[in-house]
Amino acid sequence: MRRDVFQAIADPTRRAILLLIATKPMTPGAIAEHFEISRQAVSRHLRILTACQLLQQTQTGREIYYRLDGTKLTVIAEWLEKCRTTWEKKFNTLDIVLSTIKT
Repeated sequence: MRRDVFQAIADPTRRAILLLIATKPMTPGAIAEHFEISRQAVSRHLRILTACQLLQQTQTGREIYYRLDGTKLTVIAEWLEKCRTTWEKKFNTLDIVLSTIKT
């Protein structure tokens, strides 16, 4: 099943993982210590985030480190900007209607 960035961030655990490793690369074990789920569940989330190109893996010796790759986050930012623009127009129209009613 092909996943996209929106499916990846739909899960609260995956969003928490992204926030956790936004500041520094971490190993799966270090990431798992922050959650009350199994290491296998954390690995599944990491695979999904990696498949969606939100994470990159780097191997140092025997350890694999995951780090945030923010380039795919621009897709989300662009979508949010479109939503913000639409809602801004709607609220501006509502302001005009409310001002008209008030006077």
